[in-house]
Amino acid sequence: MPGTNLQERTTTTATPPRIVQAANTVTTVRTVGAVAVAITAIVTRDPVLAMTAYLIYWIGDMLDGWTARRLNQETRFGAVFDILADRLCCILCIIPLLQARPQMAAPIAVFLLQFVVVDLVLSLSFLRFGLLSPNYFFRVHRGVFRWNWSPPAKAANTSALVLLVLFVPSPSPALALALAVTVIKVASLVVVRRLPGTGPPRRRQDSYDGWSLST
Repeated sequence: MPGTNLQERTTTTATPPRIVQAANTVTTVRTVGAVAVAITAIVTRDPVLAMTAYLIYWIGDMLDGWTARRLNQETRFGAVFDILADRLCCILCIIPLLQARPQMAAPIAVFLLQFVVVDLVLSLSFLRFGLLSPNYFFRVHRGVFRWNWSPPAKAANTSALVLLVLFVPSPSPALALALAVTVIKVASLVVVRRLPGTGPPRRRQDSYDGWSLST
């Protein structure tokens, strides 16, 4: 919002958030849609439906975040809801890929362990610092933010692996990526667990362009 500083926009307030709002509705619709199409893809073993489920998941995930920011509807409830919905969509969407490419079992298993367990704990760690979502973790630790929630990091964590599973015959590249991301997530979790959970530290900078901050 105009005239609102970074501290006010990225941290929580005492006002209870509204649960029924546009951003959470988008999250609900994209989750139900992706899950329904993914289940159909599992039953029919249709790769086209599998990719359709992923597109619903990915586009909806971008849209609910954009809606929350655009309408000033960012809440901790919405962030947690989005994080959990991502895991549900991911688990169901990747099953038909495994059916079609059983040789990719190893990278998919590593990815699921990383995304559903390690990354879940890491993503929910924003709750310790009074932030509205992981998207503002740069206020706590710039390096952890860059390696986990910057646009390239998000792409490497999900879409890059799916593309390797789909279009690269050998499982080695996908497995190497899954292992590399897992190492980054575990290291980030160790760093975050050592940080004092006393709220986001004040910074001299009041803006963030997504790339200029150093670790």
